[in-house]
Amino acid sequence: MNSHFVYILYSQQTDRYYIGQTEDLDRRLTEHNSHLYQDSFTKIASDWQMKKSLPCQSKWQAIKIESHIKKNRSRKYVEDFIRYPEIGEKLCKKYADENQ
Repeated sequence: MNSHFVYILYSQQTDRYYIGQTEDLDRRLTEHNSHLYQDSFTKIASDWQMKKSLPCQSKWQAIKIESHIKKNRSRKYVEDFIRYPEIGEKLCKKYADENQ
């Protein structure tokens, strides 16, 4: 059973992506669009759409994959991650929990 997800949101209004991790995708998307967290990056728009979600085995794995994507700091990498499922599969293997 998947306990966490890495997700990528896109705002057409700002033409920007946001990468995060959560255990509840629907709730988290609603929170981003309702500006629940006033200091968050996503407050700049209210039209965030889910572009990709990747099921993870644990919160630890989701955090590692989220961090990996963010460290690339490349729009092309994010768009390739959305477009090519094998990138997510490779990251899941790379950051597989050792205790599973």
